[in-house]
Amino acid sequence: MPPAAATNLGYTPPDGGWGWAVVFGAFISIGFSYAFPKSLTIYFKEIQEYFSVSYSEIAWVSSVMLASMYAGGPVSSILVNRYGSRPVVLVGGLMVSGAMVLASFGTTIIHLYLCIGVIGGFGLAFNLQPALTIIGTYFQVKRPLANGLAMTGSPVVLSTLAPLNQFLFDSFGWRGSFLILGSIVLNCCVAGALMRPVNKSAQPKPKTEPPLCNGAAAEEDAAADTGAQSDNLLTEENQSENKSQGHIRKFIDLSLFRHRGFLIYLTGNVVMFFGFFAPVVFLAPYAKHLGFDEYSAAFLLSIFALVDMFIRPATGLLGNTKWIRPRIQYFFSFAVSYNGLCHLMCPLAHGYIGLVVYAVFFGLAFGMVSALLFEVLMDLVGAHRFSSAVGLVTIIECGPVLLGPPISGALVDVFGDYKYMYYACGVFMLAPGIFFFIMHYYNYKRLDEEQRQTVALEMRTSEEAVELKMSPDDKIAHETDG
Repeated sequence: MPPAAATNLGYTPPDGGWGWAVVFGAFISIGFSYAFPKSLTIYFKEIQEYFSVSYSEIAWVSSVMLASMYAGGPVSSILVNRYGSRPVVLVGGLMVSGAMVLASFGTTIIHLYLCIGVIGGFGLAFNLQPALTIIGTYFQVKRPLANGLAMTGSPVVLSTLAPLNQFLFDSFGWRGSFLILGSIVLNCCVAGALMRPVNKSAQPKPKTEPPLCNGAAAEEDAAADTGAQSDNLLTEENQSENKSQGHIRKFIDLSLFRHRGFLIYLTGNVVMFFGFFAPVVFLAPYAKHLGFDEYSAAFLLSIFALVDMFIRPATGLLGNTKWIRPRIQYFFSFAVSYNGLCHLMCPLAHGYIGLVVYAVFFGLAFGMVSALLFEVLMDLVGAHRFSSAVGLVTIIECGPVLLGPPISGALVDVFGDYKYMYYACGVFMLAPGIFFFIMHYYNYKRLDEEQRQTVALEMRTSEEAVELKMSPDDKIAHETDG
């Protein structure tokens, strides 16, 4: 593994045992976080007619929920750093459940924005970040596999909720369905109960092990350690300033904005998310636009979800191999670029068979990116800083997540054709894919150089220490022998 992926945790992760129960809990929690906003679209038509609102107004319910989920990332990270994953997920499950119950009594569309969008969205944020974070505390060697299995929860829960919501809608209407969904989503509390804190006292690592972080971050951590050893040389004013900075870093690590790997990841992801979700949202409408019936259009989504479901754990297995793991960032770069190429080729697909082929290849590409999305971030910053990193990433990404589909929809409105939307999404994915390839090549090269410098410095320090311990007579004898 590259140094960026090092586990400067002070203990040895168990890589199994109760960790697999934690993965199952994360599977449920992540599944509801990503699938729940999409599954609610089944009720939109009736709600739209009930409140006499436009399609764009009702569509904002899911958009606000997703944006709130991403915007709540830093708050969730702070709470995880302070209280741990288990209580945060429990509170998140209660929030989403309460939001759905309150929404069932809604009288205006604004009521749904506040209940489902804001309260429910923040509840999903309290489910997502802790589930992603705790996997890094339980796994090191098998972490890509664990992340891949946990991320599989999204397509599995979506494929389960979609027909269930249709049944509930036909039987109880949207108000009754929201009450039942409020009880179903309490399964997130069960998932949170499984997230027992890891036993960090087991097999502690030697304290002399050097911290392994990325680039400038390693120098900053080393400088911080040196500063801590020489507190007696600081003035009272500097001591209080360092103490306040330490309190801030305890909750959210803003020094990540000086972390080379983190900045590469963040820059590419901001562009990527403008074209990440829109092709999924517009796949069925595009099929209808080409003249295919509703069932055929819906079947494309089923094919996409089925392929996505199986490729995520397969990606985790592949990413865990000795050939991929040391340079897993290149694997992620390939997955992002592959997404872009799929979208650029989509308008060239002819007939329904062409769309089925596109759905299969798109499912492969989407599943690969989803399985690696948070694993590569943990690989860059380390498990000990992942909670803060994912919080900062999600708050910045909420803008592209919120604006990406509307911008793509505007292209369809302007040109009256979906192909320009797919071309735009292809560029939004291919450009950051190429960017990742170039920048991670540079990053890996710098990491190798820094590692060689560290080894050389340690060897020189060891030689100097040996010379200092040698007596003058030993030195003379040593020089005479030489």
